[in-house]
Amino acid sequence: MRYISLDLETTGGRPARHQILELAAVVEDTRKLLPLLELPAFRRVVRHSEYVGTASALALNARLLQELARKEPNPELCTPDELLPQLREFLLAHGFRPDRHDCVTVTMAGKNIASFDLGFLRELPGYGTVMRAEPAMLDPASFYLNWRKDTRLPTMQTCKARAGFEDDTVAHEALADALDVVQLLRPFYELPSYKQVSGSPE
Repeated sequence: MRYISLDLETTGGRPARHQILELAAVVEDTRKLLPLLELPAFRRVVRHSEYVGTASALALNARLLQELARKEPNPELCTPDELLPQLREFLLAHGFRPDRHDCVTVTMAGKNIASFDLGFLRELPGYGTVMRAEPAMLDPASFYLNWRKDTRLPTMQTCKARAGFEDDTVAHEALADALDVVQLLRPFYELPSYKQVSGSPE
């Protein structure tokens, strides 16, 4: 199957009030694996007329605010209105096809994507008409859950530690985090969970 691993950096946690600062997505085809750094990648930083956010989120994303403040041309810079149309063009260029309503629907993966990122995507102009996410989403937390010991789904850092990453820190950079999600999911392509259940039908 093909999916996109998508990650956002934002000015806070409330989609109706706070803003996307950075969006990155990589295309993964589980039938034609490429080295991680060769995966088709899309990244945009998003310029707003002014920024509303929490102190912690703004401090965490200081590098993005510095990038957004620069005056020189930046091919990765766009406005909120341009973000989904540009992502759609990237997806069309990499083999995704629109439906009969001309909307591109994709399977998305990401850490907390359904509970966090999707809320911000739905606030963008064009969500649901230009492109949208399939209802079912892939979160690596489900694959790294310790069913006997965990009291909540594991964090990204815990997932990376359990996967044996040399560095289990979380970059909080959209493209790096999107690539980490692909790397976390890849071990499960060859041995799907249902194969481990005795008597499970194909």
